[in-house]
Amino acid sequence: MHTAVQLPMDRPHKAIRRLRVRLIGLLFGLCGFSAVMADAGAELKDRPPSHSESIVSVRAVYDGAMTPDEAVSTFRHIDRLFPTRTIAHGPRVFALPPATKPVNNIHFQSNGRSWDLYDYLAVNRVAGLLVLKNGRVALEQYQYGNTANTHWMSMSVAKSITSTLIAVALKDGAIHSIDDAVTQYVSELKGSAYDGVSIRDLLCMSSGVRWNETYTDTTSDRRKLLDIQIGQEPGAALALMRSLPRAAPPGTVNNYNTGETLVAGEVVHRAVHMPLSTYFSQRIWQPFGMEADASWWLASADGIEIAGSGFSATLRDYGRFGLFFLNDGVMNGQSILPNGWRTQASSRQRLKTGTIMDYGYFWWPATPTTDTPEPGDAFLAEGIFGQFLYINPREQVVIVAWGARSKPEGMDIINDQDAFAAIAHSLHDAPP
Repeated sequence: MHTAVQLPMDRPHKAIRRLRVRLIGLLFGLCGFSAVMADAGAELKDRPPSHSESIVSVRAVYDGAMTPDEAVSTFRHIDRLFPTRTIAHGPRVFALPPATKPVNNIHFQSNGRSWDLYDYLAVNRVAGLLVLKNGRVALEQYQYGNTANTHWMSMSVAKSITSTLIAVALKDGAIHSIDDAVTQYVSELKGSAYDGVSIRDLLCMSSGVRWNETYTDTTSDRRKLLDIQIGQEPGAALALMRSLPRAAPPGTVNNYNTGETLVAGEVVHRAVHMPLSTYFSQRIWQPFGMEADASWWLASADGIEIAGSGFSATLRDYGRFGLFFLNDGVMNGQSILPNGWRTQASSRQRLKTGTIMDYGYFWWPATPTTDTPEPGDAFLAEGIFGQFLYINPREQVVIVAWGARSKPEGMDIINDQDAFAAIAHSLHDAPP
């Protein structure tokens, strides 16, 4: 049984709620139901969303051609768009008890206006919000029919998971060094623009391989990768990456590239001799104590994972992964990550030209736009349509936000990071 901390509903909606209860009671009476309303409500609250919900095509998703309702139903059923592989959970569950100080309403500035927490939930179409302080639940809120059982897509949050699996493979000795050549692990890329590219270059998205990430451009490389995934032809995704030309010397230019994470996932796959999902389950998902199975899109039936997208899990299990990373990968008193990996992976990296990027190893340093106090060590994983995993080591805060926006980008009326910074700051004095 989950102990969810809900937002205090102190606004004057009692009359509306009473009317709604009367209307629902009348409907139940007309339909001949004799169940007690309280019992029926409890049953509906715990029931996962129906698999009969209609979803749109994956092309419509990337085109941003969805109604708001279609976005919600599709995002919580992305495992129906492609074949997936299961990340199995284990018998033990990492407990998430309630916090000693819950999140109450907050007020903050963003994009030249004043907002509060209710505004953020409504205006940015937040379908789920989890705040963990010191490993405890300070806020857990679900919208649009979602529940604690709902699985929701991650989009590019999956990239940060792939980066972490590279770190685990390093600690396990399956990967010798992130300065190893990519072609040392993925031999099919020999003789391509990936010659001379290191794993570090991949993690910084600085391979120098030409790539157009524009989601809504049907001629972009990102959409070509999507079309290949739709075709479900084994080996075709890696063949696309092999065919790309060089645009710059390795390590000199940062260019956001989902295909780069596909290659990074293949590095892990070849190094550990098992699918990415299996390795994730065995090394993190089960031993850390995730509560439910997760799933990951495949490039073809029983093929490789789309390592930069298509991961789906519950809100609390995303939060648990955030805690795993916040705590430097420590389980049973020992870390499964290399020493200092969290700090290194989440910090701004330097290119060979000396340029400092606003990017880590598939993680983003936090950059709120307001003067809300923000420790310099906060960072996040981010996915299109408003998916976030925010980690603030100094405040010991993890925030998971699910976005239900109908366009890939440009619908964040409130800067999400401004909201996260304000939430973290509001818990600064919370007791452990």
